[in-house]
Amino acid sequence: MDNATELLKKVRKIEIKTKALSHQIFAGEYHSAFKGRGMAFSEVREYQWGDDVRSMDWNVTARLRSPYVKVFEEERELTVVLLVDVSRSGLFGTAGGTKRERIAEIAAVLSFSAILNNDKVGALFFSDKIEKFIPPKKGRSHLLHIIREMLQLEPQSDGTDIGAALRYLANALKKKCTAFILSDMLDADEDGTPRYEDALKVAAGRHDLSIIKVHDPRERSIVPVGLVHIKDAESGRSAWIDTDSPKVRKAYAEWFNALSAKEEKLYNKYQIDSIDIATDQDYVKGLMALFSHK
Repeated sequence: MDNATELLKKVRKIEIKTKALSHQIFAGEYHSAFKGRGMAFSEVREYQWGDDVRSMDWNVTARLRSPYVKVFEEERELTVVLLVDVSRSGLFGTAGGTKRERIAEIAAVLSFSAILNNDKVGALFFSDKIEKFIPPKKGRSHLLHIIREMLQLEPQSDGTDIGAALRYLANALKKKCTAFILSDMLDADEDGTPRYEDALKVAAGRHDLSIIKVHDPRERSIVPVGLVHIKDAESGRSAWIDTDSPKVRKAYAEWFNALSAKEEKLYNKYQIDSIDIATDQDYVKGLMALFSHK
């Protein structure tokens, strides 16, 4: 079977599964979570009993010496952009497939949910550079184009630079959009400090940003199986480690816990909704929880 035929089979398989989920489960939750988040200014009118005081237009109120409020109308459509991590670390998988396969499936569910609500969908594929940007559009053929790219794109670089992806998003889309970062979020210093805070701050100020972190369960701790030769998929560096050593396992656990704590603190700081999904977990509950926070 040639590569083109195999790709079409994979696209069809992921379309059938994720489209069904989008229809049966997520369409309503997606609509209630994100519709109404894009609001366009309509007019200013006099304050009426029951109006939200947060909508007060203080400049007009002061000028006319009478309370006035801003009136907004829901925009008819949203623009959804998926920031998809295609770095080398996404090829790791010990349970339920690789991280990149799970990311592709979740991205497809989000895409179908958006299309069902007549929204535009775009995709930004990144490693430690921008690999490809597909501008937001509507329609099934456009959606299938995104899915094909998720399945077949071969990144030109191995590393991860989440900050670069966020900066590109902030510059490429001037109008506010709903953006999802789909990544293992492994872009941190040796002490577990995320390297993308400045870019995250800017992007979160301009767009409605959510983070969907996908991890492999083996990444949380080191299993004692003796002397093991490991290789970093992104940097290419390799080393022998003694997994039976309590000191080694403790040091790794402390680093991972520090990373998780600093990520959570960072996302809370900029009021960014996030979920963490393992490759061996059902992601439906995670996405439902994310939608319920909106």
